[in-house]
Amino acid sequence: MKQLFYQELIDNLYDGVYFVDKDRVITYWNKGAEALTGYTHSNALGKSCHDKFLSHVNETGQNLCQSGCPLNEAIENGNSSEAEIYLHHRDGHRVPVTTKVFPIFGDNGEITGAVEIFSDNSSHVANKRRIDELQQLALLDPLTQIGNRRYLEMTLEAKLAETVRYNNQIAFFFMDIDDFKHINDTHGHDVGDEALRVAAKTLNAVIRPMDVLGRWGGEEFVAAASNINREAVQAIAERFRTFIERSSVRTGDINLLFTITIGGTIARPSDDLATVVKRADTLMYEGKKKGKNQVIIG
Repeated sequence: MKQLFYQELIDNLYDGVYFVDKDRVITYWNKGAEALTGYTHSNALGKSCHDKFLSHVNETGQNLCQSGCPLNEAIENGNSSEAEIYLHHRDGHRVPVTTKVFPIFGDNGEITGAVEIFSDNSSHVANKRRIDELQQLALLDPLTQIGNRRYLEMTLEAKLAETVRYNNQIAFFFMDIDDFKHINDTHGHDVGDEALRVAAKTLNAVIRPMDVLGRWGGEEFVAAASNINREAVQAIAERFRTFIERSSVRTGDINLLFTITIGGTIARPSDDLATVVKRADTLMYEGKKKGKNQVIIG
């Protein structure tokens, strides 16, 4: 019963999971693996993972099945590993995945095979490429690894032009970390820098894929969301605020909590970038006066 429970649990994971024996022949293939590769359970069982099947390659296109196979390393030497690779989908295209490989030990401690767990890495790969492109164009903020002010000015001007051309509403958010000077003065600039990195990563994680985020300067961030109404503006801003409030920076033996205050506004037909950002900035300062860790929409 316990074995059936674990099998059902693994079978219903979103991540792909498969087991191989000492000859790297697949003995188990879950539904997550089916979804990510296009190969069904019946396609996979009994196949060797290196028999023109998954054909793992690294970012340079090197075939890992011929040399540097993580499964082989686990079976031969008992080593666990993690890597970002590309597997072969049944339809022919390559799929970016993050893999974790572990040896499987028998009752006597001998290695009887290995297990590979892999998850879709598409968004991570796309984000990495975007970072590389921004870096090449000098549009990346080196500390936070998101777009800098120059990137924001270029991108947001284009967004404003879209609102006129397609009659879409676009909202702007001006965000400022609360008491940032106190963080620097009390805990040091390294902790302050880490707070900026944590804020950027958190905001970047919760922003919608089609929206824009960047560091305006200092402890200030600006975001823009397209195709939006006033209710959604409030919801997005509250999501930003809540997730920052629940993030922290490790310093010594404590997790330092911090907050952010946000001003949000929908662009008007008469707005240019300067006027709409200024209005969002002014609303943000209203939130500071009301006690910080606030969202003010106007």
